Amino acid sequence: MIRLSGRFRSAVIIGLQGIRARKMRTFLSMVSLFLGVLAVVVVQAGAETLERAQLADLELQVGKDGTRQAYLPGNPDTLRISNDTLTGRPDAVAIAARQAVIGEPGVTPVNPGGSPFDQPGNGPYPAGPDGSVVCDGNGYCRPLPSGSDAADGPVPGQAIELTLSTLTGDIRQFKPFRLVSGQWLDFSGEPSLSPRLVVNLEAAKGFGRHQVPAELWTEGATANPTPRIIGVVDDGNQTPAAYTRADELQNWVSASAGTSNYGPGVQVMLAPTAGDVERLLQLRFAAVGVPSEQIHFETVQARQNIARDLALIRWIFLGMAALVLLIGVAGILNVGLATVGERVEEFALRRAVGTSRLLLAGIVLAETLLIGLLTAAVAIGASAFALSAAGTLLGDQVPFLADVVFPWRAGVAGIIAGLVAGLLGGLIPAIRAARIPIATVMRA
Repeated sequence: MIRLSGRFRSAVIIGLQGIRARKMRTFLSMVSLFLGVLAVVVVQAGAETLERAQLADLELQVGKDGTRQAYLPGNPDTLRISNDTLTGRPDAVAIAARQAVIGEPGVTPVNPGGSPFDQPGNGPYPAGPDGSVVCDGNGYCRPLPSGSDAADGPVPGQAIELTLSTLTGDIRQFKPFRLVSGQWLDFSGEPSLSPRLVVNLEAAKGFGRHQVPAELWTEGATANPTPRIIGVVDDGNQTPAAYTRADELQNWVSASAGTSNYGPGVQVMLAPTAGDVERLLQLRFAAVGVPSEQIHFETVQARQNIARDLALIRWIFLGMAALVLLIGVAGILNVGLATVGERVEEFALRRAVGTSRLLLAGIVLAETLLIGLLTAAVAIGASAFALSAAGTLLGDQVPFLADVVFPWRAGVAGIIAGLVAGLLGGLIPAIRAARIPIATVMRA
């Protein structure tokens, strides 16, 4: 082992001396290899960043991997049991969605149906056959049936329609909403008679464009409370939405009121360790006659859903990067063969004084491997700098770039690519150097 270590050290030292003595050839070899290694690093870093961005968007919409969830029918028993069972639980939350209007009472909202403010008619509530909706005196909008006349309906006014989700606990442990400004809901204190709301980016856009009165209407409310907007979050939702504590809205809405007209009434999300809560919910629902087939919990597997597509894209681009890398290998090979041709007398003299063929091959391979490592370091540094610059310049426009970190797997891939390229490009020159006969020095 000591003798092998000495040979390896000698090969590295002599290889470094060869690199220092032939700076221009070293530079040309690095230039030919740089694009290939850079392509591998960029593909790996891009795939990691894309996977992280898509996974973050999926987590905002469907939840983190491993979360247990169920969608329950929106009847009064479901809402009452879910709220009673999950209120105060740190490892579970119930989400009930309902339609709400904030602003002037008895007018048509500026975005009927809860549609995005730049895309009217594309809200969560479907429009009528001709794409129109009709709103009642409370601003509650429904599809306009074909052939109906909405002339007698309320006039347009300063009101905003959105989806209001009531929460029994902090949903961010399951859906990592990104706080943009203000603060998130505090579930530790007593409920307020003035419902505190956290709105998403689309709703914040509407409130920024329109000055609306602080009056909240929702179906089943005994009176219109005065809401307080305390924060803005990025929830990945393209339609206006707001979040509030369930117990604060219950001060104004009867438990027998409908919970949602947009789909499932109650969504329950549990931590993977909350198996006792899951069994308790099933028992309590069974006690009030809810069929067991309507209580179905499933595990969120967001990463698994996108893994196959991302893997296919990654392998396609890695194949293209490998072709570019092969061009760099060919460049190192040409430079290596030319270098060996110039150093025939040197290698023959080394053979004459007792240097083994294996050590001669190791000297040539050490040079190409060191060149590969140097090129990989430059490519990794350039990629990390470009990614950091992109986050600084485009972080405001592309949120996931704001806190992006250069993935370590991309660095490992670059080092491996540099070593493989150095090995492949130096293998033939190393074999040729090892086969130089001692008699060559006599002819010189």
